[in-house]
Amino acid sequence: MSNAMYNKMWHQTQEALNSLLDKESESTTEPRRNQVLVFQMLATFYIKYLQIFRNLENVYDQIVHPQKRLLIRKILDGVMGRILELKNEMVELELTEFHYFDDVLQDLKLAPQQLDIPIPKYFLKEKLEVIKGRERILAQILADSRLDVDEKKSSVKSMPLEEAVKLIQVAERARQGRLRAMFMKQIFRQEYRAKQAKILSEKVVDLEAAALQIQKVWRGFRQYKKTKKQREDEMMFLGMNPPPLFNEVSATMMQAEKVTSLRNEVQTKHEEKYREALVTIKDDLKLVEGPDIKDNLQDQIRHWFIECRNLTGTFPDYPNAEEGGSAVIFSNKTPQQVIEDIIASQEEEEKNKKNKKKKAKNPEKPRKDKEKKGTREKGKEEDEGWKMSPSVFLPAMEEGNNVYKDVWKNRDESWNFPQDYDPELIRQEKREELESEIRIQVDELMRQELKNLKLAVNREKEQPLKAGKKKGDKKKNKGTKGKKDKDLTPDRTLESLYTELVEEGLLIRAPNVNLSDYIGEYSYLGTTLRQVSIEPMPSLLDVRQLIALYGILPLGSAVVHERAPLVKSLLLAGPSGVGKKMLVHAICTETGANLFNLSAANIAGKYPGKSGLQMMLHVVFKVARQLQPSVVWVGDTEKTFYKKVPSAERMIEPKRLKKQLPKILRLLKPSDRILIVGTTRRPFDAELQSFCKVYQKIILVPRPDYASRFVLWKQIIQRNGGVITNALNVSCLAKVSDGFTQGHIVQVVKGVLTDRRIHRQSYKPLMAVEFITALASMNPVYQEEEESFKNWYSKTPMGKKRALALTGGITEKEKGKGEKKKQKGNKEKKKK
Repeated sequence: MSNAMYNKMWHQTQEALNSLLDKESESTTEPRRNQVLVFQMLATFYIKYLQIFRNLENVYDQIVHPQKRLLIRKILDGVMGRILELKNEMVELELTEFHYFDDVLQDLKLAPQQLDIPIPKYFLKEKLEVIKGRERILAQILADSRLDVDEKKSSVKSMPLEEAVKLIQVAERARQGRLRAMFMKQIFRQEYRAKQAKILSEKVVDLEAAALQIQKVWRGFRQYKKTKKQREDEMMFLGMNPPPLFNEVSATMMQAEKVTSLRNEVQTKHEEKYREALVTIKDDLKLVEGPDIKDNLQDQIRHWFIECRNLTGTFPDYPNAEEGGSAVIFSNKTPQQVIEDIIASQEEEEKNKKNKKKKAKNPEKPRKDKEKKGTREKGKEEDEGWKMSPSVFLPAMEEGNNVYKDVWKNRDESWNFPQDYDPELIRQEKREELESEIRIQVDELMRQELKNLKLAVNREKEQPLKAGKKKGDKKKNKGTKGKKDKDLTPDRTLESLYTELVEEGLLIRAPNVNLSDYIGEYSYLGTTLRQVSIEPMPSLLDVRQLIALYGILPLGSAVVHERAPLVKSLLLAGPSGVGKKMLVHAICTETGANLFNLSAANIAGKYPGKSGLQMMLHVVFKVARQLQPSVVWVGDTEKTFYKKVPSAERMIEPKRLKKQLPKILRLLKPSDRILIVGTTRRPFDAELQSFCKVYQKIILVPRPDYASRFVLWKQIIQRNGGVITNALNVSCLAKVSDGFTQGHIVQVVKGVLTDRRIHRQSYKPLMAVEFITALASMNPVYQEEEESFKNWYSKTPMGKKRALALTGGITEKEKGKGEKKKQKGNKEKKKK
């Protein structure tokens, strides 16, 4: 698409954002009591922000103008953060991580695919060179230490000569037997044909009957082909079959990809020019306009001296550099407005003195009245109902929206066809910077001039500066005092620590897996089940959304991670084969994060003792902070929190990290883009209390439902070289494979679709029986195992709250308040 098209998309998106901000400011100020209406409001905002996020991400990726991209990036980060805030509000309201928006989607006339969260391309694009360099270093370290050899590739076993000769003889005899059998079959067929010819030659040949027979066969075959074609066309018309060449990449798509790559090259060129222009334009302004700015500032400040002297009788005190200097006085004000402010401040001081004298006579009464009013207001706020918590990202979005209205909405860009930088905007920005730099120099000169004026005109002695800074300095020193982590490796470089972690197997290479590869479908029965008070199992699309919200978006953007609701740790719980490890790899791939493996089996025997464990964690998190973003993966994390360690695993000390993980979580700050991700297939073997203290967000990963299985079978067969025809009943496969996980399906497809089977597809198409026979030898996830995961999740803090909300029970806080009130009442009765 052209520059004009992307500009049009941006303007339309900004208008949608503007109307949404207006609606949100109107609706969130009023308190609400109806929980259903509140959730619908939040869900509507959430879905609309998702649409804006998708459009802004596309525009930011393709627009070429460097100054526009700066503003779009600011708004894009704000929209991302607002989506996370709304998600947090919905979780606190419904007390569950999974939400269903069927009603809202119907009202907005949107498809469920609109709920899929897009991942911004700039996460990887802006640090592509860093990621490639890091991969080269990692590959080099693995090659030097010979750790890159796959364990699966075992060495070829040697075989005795006699055994090898026997194998060759058996294979050769079998080949000769097959050839002889084919030869004998051909001889038999020739003899049979000769006999049939002799029998038929005795009969009189009827030419008309022969012609009729040929006509019947030909007409039947022709009608069969015609009916088959009509049926295919009808199915394509109804949208039940894809059109021909549907899966092949069209020429227009290839052309579009070329255009996007060219636009990316133009983006980089324009950004380089823009950076150069920032320096050159500032230097030009300094030479041309710098002296005039200096003279104007000096004249303005001298005028202020004289006016203050005329009004008050003395020269004013000049503001310190820490307070902002003369910028505090003349911030967006004319000299006349400054004089009016001085007169108003003097009048206010006189009024305050009179009020203090009156208050000194009756100081106790107003305090009591205020306390009573405060208690009444608190009670009213509790009775009013639900109110949305204040947003951190709304002011940033409103500011960006206002800049768009003031600068870009009605700007004439007919002269700027290639969409290069706008020099006039750079001049405006650099004038302000230049003025602030010159103001510092002018302030130093004018402070000295003010001292000279005071000595010459008023003959005032220089008053010694008050030691008011000391208190502030003490506070600062107190703030800096505190427990800091001792650097256990002060003399070592980052490269040496990196290589050590790679050689020890603690820093591993994450496979290249995108989040879109985690195939799943939307749950179409979620809302109806909840209306009947049945808690549905989450779908795979819901899991994918949570991984994007809690893992990928905060790790990818530093601004979002610092200001959005902080998620330090995630737990993925589910049976084996549902893709927990794949999701961890997807987080690393989409954000370009390092992957640290602190699984109990991986750290066994490494860095022994308490000091060794402390050193290991120090090195891991030091490297993770320096090379942000980072993911710390704890596989089979239930072993770290075992209720009772099995005797077979006592040697590996699985509970080494149990006491250390909570301490590490406390030390992680919003500026540290580090995410601790745990995966478990047996969470019920762990101590629940300590387990839930470490992991803030617990995501239950279920086995796939029918819709997800149907999509899985289709896509995995096609990705492995299979061709889906009418002979293959995918719906039958999806029904039969109920209870089997994604891992089972992938294993079956890879086992069936060998190279030989793929080549034979042209004359022997795939059938469902081939996959079912391979599937029959595997053990599915039974209903009892799924119920055990549900029961375990119901014991977690979020599960307990959700269960209480469904049964209409009282929350733990309210119970605690009630018990306290009862205890107070009993004490008062005893006193009486």
